[in-house]
Amino acid sequence: MLNDAAAPLSHLGAGSRQALLLDLAERAFVLVLVSTFLYRLVPGVSDSPTNLLIMVSEGLTALMILIRRPGPAMNTGYGWAIAIIGTCAPLLVVPEGPEWISPATAIGLMSFGLLCSISAKIFLRRSFGIVPANRGVQREGPYRVVRHPIYFGYLLAQIGFFCVNVSVINAVVYAACWLAMVLRIRAEEEMLGLDPSYAEYQQAVRYRLIPFVW
Repeated sequence: MLNDAAAPLSHLGAGSRQALLLDLAERAFVLVLVSTFLYRLVPGVSDSPTNLLIMVSEGLTALMILIRRPGPAMNTGYGWAIAIIGTCAPLLVVPEGPEWISPATAIGLMSFGLLCSISAKIFLRRSFGIVPANRGVQREGPYRVVRHPIYFGYLLAQIGFFCVNVSVINAVVYAACWLAMVLRIRAEEEMLGLDPSYAEYQQAVRYRLIPFVW
């Protein structure tokens, strides 16, 4: 006789079981990567506040993925590839290199980016994940300004961190991250565009990522 934990899984179809397993694998993968990232940066927290800010920014991303609710996702190799690159690339940066801007300016930029991403996550609540999926349409708060305010916050925080940790490694990492970010936005909107309510939202909020730019 099946126990209570196994019974729900046994009643799922093959497609649903695969989706559930991929969902669990996604969460486990992100947990391992972020744990490694935090372990590497913790020793440098006392060296610069920017290290702490980038840890908080990426750590919150992991937390939201771990507690988010499941939803119909883009179950393709392309969808998973851009999601993994976009999520994992920022975890490969190193806190070293010359400064292009003052630490105070970087802290201000990162703090504002963190505020943007946190406020957007509060409105999004558990409708969050790294693979493009339809987990509901959010229209309130920062979603009135751009359609992807969480990514906007990430972008500001990452630019701030890079500008005080300029190196070839970090440039390559963030170039891959930002390219994946653009591709993720396009993939998400292609999927969400099938929902009439999201099509209406696109008409109401013109810009995807950066106000008055794109």
